[in-house]
Amino acid sequence: MTKSPGLDERESPTIAALNERSRQIFRHIVDAYVETGAPIGSRTLSRNLGLDLSPATIRNVMADLEDLGLLYAPHTSAGRLPTEQGLQLFVEGLLERGNLTEDERAHIEGQCAGNGRSVSEVLEEATGMISGLSRCAGLVVAPKLSEPLKHIEFVSLGPGRALVVLVSQSGTVENRVIDVPMGLPASSLVEATNFLAARLVGRTLADARVEIERDLAEQRAQLDSLTSRVVATGLATWSGEAGKGGALIIRGQAKLLEDVTALEDLERIRQLFQTLETKDALSRLLDLTDSAEGVQIFIGAENELFGMAGCSVVIAPYNNSRQQIVGAVGVIGPTRIDYARIIPMVDYTAKVIGRMVG
Repeated sequence: MTKSPGLDERESPTIAALNERSRQIFRHIVDAYVETGAPIGSRTLSRNLGLDLSPATIRNVMADLEDLGLLYAPHTSAGRLPTEQGLQLFVEGLLERGNLTEDERAHIEGQCAGNGRSVSEVLEEATGMISGLSRCAGLVVAPKLSEPLKHIEFVSLGPGRALVVLVSQSGTVENRVIDVPMGLPASSLVEATNFLAARLVGRTLADARVEIERDLAEQRAQLDSLTSRVVATGLATWSGEAGKGGALIIRGQAKLLEDVTALEDLERIRQLFQTLETKDALSRLLDLTDSAEGVQIFIGAENELFGMAGCSVVIAPYNNSRQQIVGAVGVIGPTRIDYARIIPMVDYTAKVIGRMVG
């Protein structure tokens, strides 16, 4: 597969550097790519543009755009496709964003409404919803539990496994599965719940962590040894990822396979799935949105999260009532996703979720 050229060793072009004819031809090439995924040639452009431009004139313009690193030829004698840098320039300077219909807005608001559901349940629903609307894989980074807590509980899941449940005062629920000693009696889980509840409720985990660890050391003699291990493991599970964001919910990965046309694309998607399964990569999703407000678009290898070609991420942060970024919502798809439709969709969904989490 021919590799699209980069701009690493040249000055990146700007929209201002393109004249109106070049912009028009470049826009049409990108639109055709988003619609079909296939390269387009000068003769087809000459027919479709409806302008008095010969194929030879269009070929000259396409050659100039190729020299700028905005287009490339996937095969000899083929038409042209936009490079990843070309797509980024198009999105930043030429894209005309569409508007959501009233039905789409109502659908997003309805799927993100509380209606007695927990925050985590609403976020699960929102992830599936944005996947369905965008026809991409949807993702939501759930809020970090950085607010005061209302409830903590250890629940047995069978031999050697237990569930730690934390509920914040706003109703956000987070669950973590931990390993516990085999043959652990139910009374140890109850005792661990009581020990942490007395110290966590009404406080953030960060505020209480030092005191809990000190108390655990002092009361280790009074606490059953198995209970002590449960408390220590549960505390480490929750506090060990501080600052890395909350849980990541992903829905609709199969939609990434619907548009695959080559074995190279299949390999990219396989690598993407592997990346999404690593905690380190997931924890950086929210960091991508911290440096700027609004929707962020990361295209192909320029995407610092995945560092690979062939995929795009459109992601936006959502804020709580104190205007603090607490999570993010977005989609992952091929580089030829419908940016004009998806960007306003992600933006609106982030605003709705922000109102919901409060």
